[in-house]
Amino acid sequence: MAWLEYLLPLIFLFPLGAMAVIVAALRNLHDARVRSPFNARQLREPGQALRDRLDRAFATLFLNGALGPIVTLAPLVYGMGRMLFASQQNWLEWALYGALSTVLVLVYCFLLIRDFQHIRRIKLGLACELAVGQELERLVHPEAHPYHVFHDVPTDTDIIDHVAVTPHGVFVVETRARTQPFTADGREINLVTVEPERLRFPGWSERRPLVKALHASRWLASWLEQHCGQPVPVQGVLALPGWDIACAGTPDGLMVVSGEELSSQLSERHLGQLDGALHDKVIAALIERSAELDENPTLNEPSI
Repeated sequence: MAWLEYLLPLIFLFPLGAMAVIVAALRNLHDARVRSPFNARQLREPGQALRDRLDRAFATLFLNGALGPIVTLAPLVYGMGRMLFASQQNWLEWALYGALSTVLVLVYCFLLIRDFQHIRRIKLGLACELAVGQELERLVHPEAHPYHVFHDVPTDTDIIDHVAVTPHGVFVVETRARTQPFTADGREINLVTVEPERLRFPGWSERRPLVKALHASRWLASWLEQHCGQPVPVQGVLALPGWDIACAGTPDGLMVVSGEELSSQLSERHLGQLDGALHDKVIAALIERSAELDENPTLNEPSI
């Protein structure tokens, strides 16, 4: 039967079709929305709408880049199957398959170029949103304000998540995210016990977050003393968002908190007194140190 010559080659398209289904499914697995562990609301930053558009644009780029080779190969694979099952060779038909593949290659090249240009426009808009957002932050955190917060401050071997400078001391804030286990009836277990040498989570214990936070605070205290010419009161803070803290003793120079109402906790914590001159020296030194990460974004990767 002549129609079988056109039907049987479809068998060779099944692997390509399966790959296309997998690619389309993987595209929908990505969800870049981040929700607060305190109230489950979506966290929004300056330019969040553009961030969401950028995520969707990258997903489209991934889809076109992955589906392009599959779709463009389909006519050639089908044509090879036709050559196996056809009773006679029709070179005009083979040329048609080749021409169709060529057209599909051009179409997907156009789509990839369009996606690339779209991403460039979104990233430019996001850069402008972030720049304006940083300027607007000065309304709340002016340069002369006694409180100043730095993010991703590089050390010699790692990156400090946050450094908060207050009139009463400097706080090194490290954040750790841990998944909360469930009981048999589906309730979350979110109680962690803090001991002098370990964190006891439900079912496991960890030392490294405490060691890392202590090492970061001691490094910053030594570094600030070297750059400011006098001792600076520094304390480490380990934040575990979403967890209830039961304190059975913490290492000296370290606080372990859930992170909720952290700003009020730090403002009420008095480590010492920073006079105006020392306060300005600390901020200038941290600005200079943070600039090193801006010049070399791959200096270190923060731990989680």
